[in-house]
Amino acid sequence: MRLVIARCSVDYAGKLTAHLPMAPRLVLIKSDGSVSIHADDRAYKPLNWMNPPCSLREEPYDENGAIARWTVTHGKSGERLILTIEEILHDTSHELGLDPGLQKDGVEAHLQELLAEHITTLGDGWSLIRREYPTAIGPVDILCRDADSATVAVEIKRRGEIDGVEQLTRYLELLNRDPHLAPVRGIFAAQEIKPQARVLATDRGINCVTLDYDALRGIEHEGTLF
Repeated sequence: MRLVIARCSVDYAGKLTAHLPMAPRLVLIKSDGSVSIHADDRAYKPLNWMNPPCSLREEPYDENGAIARWTVTHGKSGERLILTIEEILHDTSHELGLDPGLQKDGVEAHLQELLAEHITTLGDGWSLIRREYPTAIGPVDILCRDADSATVAVEIKRRGEIDGVEQLTRYLELLNRDPHLAPVRGIFAAQEIKPQARVLATDRGINCVTLDYDALRGIEHEGTLF
């Protein structure tokens, strides 16, 4: 991972245009090729970003006193992020290595186990391929096939938020590069799914499923699984 703190402006050119005026910002360049630009607020959410596959070109740039221009280009869509850099305050790289993945709490782990055991809860004729299916960026909670034998990746959370949708999106990008699995679609499953997460998932073609933990455990009460 490369971490850069720079005084820069950022322009996005793609389906629409957007501009971030000159200000100090954090730029993260990850080993998977992704680039994200952050301010000192908004928690983990970037101001703008580019998911892989993308390329970064650095070149000298002296217009209006800037010292460099970095152009990030998406390999498929051609969308671009253009960073005009006035001053680099910090520039360092670190090799983080393979991440062991998120350790889930008891409820999430049990939800995964129960859903894997009763995969037909998602639909008649569904079958399990594997729990904790390994990828280069961590394990997918459940990989399965639907009634038409299409591959489905399921990400399970106790509370479904935007970061969970982003996580599943990254898994789907990797899984769809495997010709033995592709095409792979996604299901985002949680006991509670935040409205913003549901909107983002829908926009990305990911189905949302609300899980009833007690129903999965076979406890009788009013209500259904979905």
